[in-house]
Amino acid sequence: MTIKRHRLFALTALAAGGMLLAGCSAPATEAAPEKKPEATEETETETLEPTTITLYTSEPQAKADALVAAFNETHPEITVEIFRAGTGDLTARIAAEQTSGAVQADVLLAADAGTFENYAADGLLAQYTPKDVEALNPDVVDPENYYVGTRIIPTVIAYNTTMITTPPTSWEDLTAAEYADKIVMPNPDVSGAAAYNAAVWMNEDALGEKWLENLAKNKPVIADSNGPVSQAVATGTQPVGIVVDYLVRELAAQGSPIAVSYPTEGVPYVSQPAGIFADSDSPEAAQAFIDFLVSAEGQKLAVEQAYLPVRSDVGSPEGAPAMSDITILSPDLETIRSSQDAAVETFRALFLK
Repeated sequence: MTIKRHRLFALTALAAGGMLLAGCSAPATEAAPEKKPEATEETETETLEPTTITLYTSEPQAKADALVAAFNETHPEITVEIFRAGTGDLTARIAAEQTSGAVQADVLLAADAGTFENYAADGLLAQYTPKDVEALNPDVVDPENYYVGTRIIPTVIAYNTTMITTPPTSWEDLTAAEYADKIVMPNPDVSGAAAYNAAVWMNEDALGEKWLENLAKNKPVIADSNGPVSQAVATGTQPVGIVVDYLVRELAAQGSPIAVSYPTEGVPYVSQPAGIFADSDSPEAAQAFIDFLVSAEGQKLAVEQAYLPVRSDVGSPEGAPAMSDITILSPDLETIRSSQDAAVETFRALFLK
């Protein structure tokens, strides 16, 4: 994924970062050892001052609660208050708070890289390089360190195995007449992943607006978000869905007749980035939370929660293909940012009229 951007405040941010590093450095003394001691588990999980941070997230509530509980096993001194909402509601809340003076959260865990690019360009995010960043998939790490991806979430085709005997294997298949009135997909006005996908599809040569027009002729049901889409497929209300893959794995593991097909043209994905708001009153605690999200321990929890991880040393969810077996669509991020609003408007005109 190619990332390009220009920020007027970049030099200021870098200067501030330099001052912070200078302030954190201990002055040299004659008694100081020539060699620094090796890092230990104790230093890696240094106890911080008791504080409270607020997390804005689109994660399902149960998963967010489990994430915070696991984090508190390492940092019991940090209380994490969760505000959970869909990406559309979160972005509206952040915009309102920005207008009124300051964002009332410390950490954002939601949406896609394009959303975070916009927030970084607006000066809403602080720069931070997570610990152990070298262990992460470089595609999910912002080169300017304003955010980092925390899981790989592809959008795929799901189908009900009791109703579909020969599943579709490509996005193009879904435009066939046999799928008329049988498809369900999420609303990009509510789902950040769906909004991102609309822009990816529009800018993909093999798909584009023509594919969206042909798909619209099959009159897909538009659900609010990915959760209702997966449930509709699992229950057979709609036998085919366009949905994020982890929800399919979760329902299949619970015994639902649902399976996943990874389209041959490739799948768009979001990386559920996390970033720290520049207005945070507890930046060290927020940094500790980011560190946990991408740590081996945090990524093992992501795998347990059916997500594809952003590091290669924690395994994969049961039933998930290896990343090397999936064709990933990774368009130029600046292109997606500049075209996403128009792509969502095209979606509205075709599917929500």
